[in-house]
Amino acid sequence: MHCPYCGASDTKVNDSRLISEGQQVRRRRECVSCHERFTTFEAAELLMPRLIKNDGSRQPFDEEKLRSGITRSLEKRPVSIEQIEACLNRVKQRLRAPGEREIESKLVGEAVMAELRKLDQVAYVRFASVYRDFQDIHEFKLEIERLSEPEVVEPKSASQSVQANESQSEPNSKPSRKPRQKKQASKIPDSPDLFGDELL
Repeated sequence: MHCPYCGASDTKVNDSRLISEGQQVRRRRECVSCHERFTTFEAAELLMPRLIKNDGSRQPFDEEKLRSGITRSLEKRPVSIEQIEACLNRVKQRLRAPGEREIESKLVGEAVMAELRKLDQVAYVRFASVYRDFQDIHEFKLEIERLSEPEVVEPKSASQSVQANESQSEPNSKPSRKPRQKKQASKIPDSPDLFGDELL
């Protein structure tokens, strides 16, 4: 790669590391001629599906436009550039996952909102206000309340705990019945009061 400072064609790599959850390689390079150092990023170039807009027209996927929208939503938020790039890569993975050559443009906004909700809730509300075209403060309030709703996990844990209690009680009851049955059957095998047939 040519040096961006002096234009020399001979540069060397001093350091390489994976970033963006393994989707990119960051390399620190040094020019052999002027000894200036610079950073390059390497990523796989994969075809993205074309977008079908609401009016039925088609347009190519614009990664820079997507990056700009995510970055604006995260402005002045405690999120690093690497986290933004990782978020962008996850959105692209969501869009490529169906394996379709064309997808509806609304899927892009939904994918971004899903990732921003996990990354930064303030950025999520910012993006949602533009994407869903909030008209008043009431819509902001509803979206914030939706964020504060806890995940519905309690019914599963409650049922599991009930099953666990039942499984714990069953082993305790079985041993107590079996020895009693064997002792009673051995002592008085013909006694009707022991309900031997029902126990067996």
